[in-house]
Amino acid sequence: MTRASERAVDSVRELILRGEFAAGARLGEVELAERLGVSRTPVREALARLASEGLVEIVPNRGARVSSWTVAELEEVFDLRAALEPRLTALAVPNATPADLDDLDDLARRMVRADLDDLVGLNRAFHGRLVALADHPAMAGALAGAIHAPIVLRNFHAYDDASLRRSLAHHVEIVAAARAGDPAWAQAVMTAHIHNARAVMVRIAREDSA
Repeated sequence: MTRASERAVDSVRELILRGEFAAGARLGEVELAERLGVSRTPVREALARLASEGLVEIVPNRGARVSSWTVAELEEVFDLRAALEPRLTALAVPNATPADLDDLDDLARRMVRADLDDLVGLNRAFHGRLVALADHPAMAGALAGAIHAPIVLRNFHAYDDASLRRSLAHHVEIVAAARAGDPAWAQAVMTAHIHNARAVMVRIAREDSA
């Protein structure tokens, strides 16, 4: 893949993850090429790569769209995520150095102060840091295959105030649990965090299908 195609992959992925394109939205090659300032070839290659990641659906003779999921599919994904990510969080606690904890604390507190548009990237960084600290490649790989759907649909603008406050507070509490050296506490908070996100995402999916 050329450098232009790699840049197109990164750019389109970020647009999707930031909620610039809703689930089911059409991704026109011409429009994307103009927006990114590249030719259609890198865009076509980028869409193919993102389709392999599960972020994009390519339908013959109909083009590309942002992937979408049914309520049942979302519930299945969150069931799998709830079985994996809390355990990874618990495994991360004993491996976290003081510097790691300071970085996680910084991310958590930046999220509390951040604009909604900046939350997606900070949230990915926070969760990714915990997964890396867990140092369990097999479980991390299984989780990576489970989180495409929620990430695509995750647009913090869709959170109601109470759900957003809970989500942001969970990050802060996970850091507190890690500083206390308490894997069970961190695991419990991550479980609550995932169920909070599940409630929001399932509600959105139900509203979209109504």
